[in-house]
Amino acid sequence: QVQLVESGGGLVQAGGSLRLSCAASGRTFGVYAMGWFRQAPGKEREFVAAITWSGGSTFYADSVKGRFTISRDSAKNTVYLQMNSLKPEDTAVYYCATLFFGRMTFTQSQWTYWGQGTQVTVSS
Repeated sequence: QVQLVESGGGLVQAGGSLRLSCAASGRTFGVYAMGWFRQAPGKEREFVAAITWSGGSTFYADSVKGRFTISRDSAKNTVYLQMNSLKPEDTAVYYCATLFFGRMTFTQSQWTYWGQGTQVTVSS
């Protein structure tokens, strides 16, 4: 079992920034990647960003490229999502998740463990 705890969400004005954190604990050996997904009201959950745990390769949804940056601290088993130039359409619950599969995939069913989510609200 892997436990994921997100933090850092909140209310921010458009153009502002937030930094999300996700701390992993438990049986983290073998994690291939960690990532962030989000679900806006009335919409399906979607991929936002991911980072491979060993090599640090990063992947982003087109909607956040150039504005969001994912990073990791292996010593702390923590992944971060720095969100800049936030837009009202970024409003969503943001979830952290782990991938044990041997290669990157954005298919959510392949991501094994999920956090409880943290709310990000961007006002116009």
